[in-house]
Amino acid sequence: MIQVSGLTKDYGARRAIDNLTFEAKQGEILGFLGPNGAGKTTTMRILTGYMPPTRGEASVAGFDIISESLEVRKRVGYLPETVPLYPDMTAFDYLMYMAQLRHLENAEDCVDDALEMVGMEERADGLVGKLSKGMKQRIGLAQALLHKPEVLILDEPSIGLDPGQVVEVRKLIKNIGQERTVLLSTHVLPEAQQLCDRVMIINKGQIVAEDTPGNLQARLVGAERASLRVRGKADKLLPKIQQIKGLENASLDSDGSLQFHFSPKKDVRPEVAKIAVNAGFDLLELKAVGMSLEEIFLELTREEKTAEPESE
Repeated sequence: MIQVSGLTKDYGARRAIDNLTFEAKQGEILGFLGPNGAGKTTTMRILTGYMPPTRGEASVAGFDIISESLEVRKRVGYLPETVPLYPDMTAFDYLMYMAQLRHLENAEDCVDDALEMVGMEERADGLVGKLSKGMKQRIGLAQALLHKPEVLILDEPSIGLDPGQVVEVRKLIKNIGQERTVLLSTHVLPEAQQLCDRVMIINKGQIVAEDTPGNLQARLVGAERASLRVRGKADKLLPKIQQIKGLENASLDSDGSLQFHFSPKKDVRPEVAKIAVNAGFDLLELKAVGMSLEEIFLELTREEKTAEPESE
């Protein structure tokens, strides 16, 4: 478990993170989202004991990050954005070296377990420098898992991977997150949507939203969004649809479908379908359309920027 209260970090006159307060529970994958420079890496470095905060409090697995830093490090597995690997070592020797640095008992068993967990048993004798980027990420994850940590902190774990490697690493993280607390930093929004139980969006060092993707969508939109596809030119149907009471923001999308919003209290989709059929159109599809995490992020950061002049 991770608990953070009022965490702030200043680099001279520049404030990297500003009064962050959040928690991550056991068995939860918490996505830490934001653009580059938003403060994600700084927060993770503080939580792993790499640097102290300017002020604020935080605990990891029940231990204070300042007064009980060594206990925290025993219980945290950390995968930084740039994985610290030694290319002239074999994967097995590198992990043995890391296990010895941690003074782990039964180090060889710990290495074998970590290699098995990341699916790298067959490449244990291969030189790290000759491994693919995806395999290096797996070895980095194995390093973070060696001591069976209660909390796993991953900074941009899929950066630089090809699409196939991204799928493999995401699947691995999903499996790992079933038993541990995982704090995952990314600026790749679809990754967070696929992996995370909950997301926290940070912008300019401050948390601007924290919830499940579904709840964020409901809070922001305030209305249902739907898509209608018909056979034929939908632009001729658009004026008829726009006349329906309770239907808002009807427009023609670039793919030829009609997009519209409606209040959850009044579902206008049956009426939309009826009008389309009566107008002589073949109805191909009528479905609800969720707001993507990317749209949520853009909406939140846009609101944040709009609000700044009013607070000055």
